[in-house]
Amino acid sequence: VQLQESGPGLVKPSQTLSLTCTVSGGSITTNAYYWSWIRQPPGKGLEWIGYIAYSGSTYYSPSLKSRTTISRDNAKNTLYLQMNSLKPEDTAVYYCAKKLEGFYSGSYYFEVYDYWGQGTQVTVSS
Repeated sequence: VQLQESGPGLVKPSQTLSLTCTVSGGSITTNAYYWSWIRQPPGKGLEWIGYIAYSGSTYYSPSLKSRTTISRDNAKNTLYLQMNSLKPEDTAVYYCAKKLEGFYSGSYYFEVYDYWGQGTQVTVSS
């Protein structure tokens, strides 16, 4: 499976970000596949944004839910991320990734991803 993100690179504050993740080598509707968007701000750790499941259901990080929409085009085998009302702190490298598994260790939940895109830089600046 290969994933390839693409997007505008530079977005002005308050505008909407639209990113595309083109998937090859596997269908995004394959049973039990979950496709996530994850970002990494400069100098910080990874932040999970949300996922769209093989069924089409979606789930978002509570902190980003109000501004985020993840969707897909099954015919194009492509995922999309839309984020509204962008702020400078949304500056990050944005990744799409396929989840391999999730598990609990104590009270913590972990997710393992087996395929990642190369990431696309998004800078929010006027």
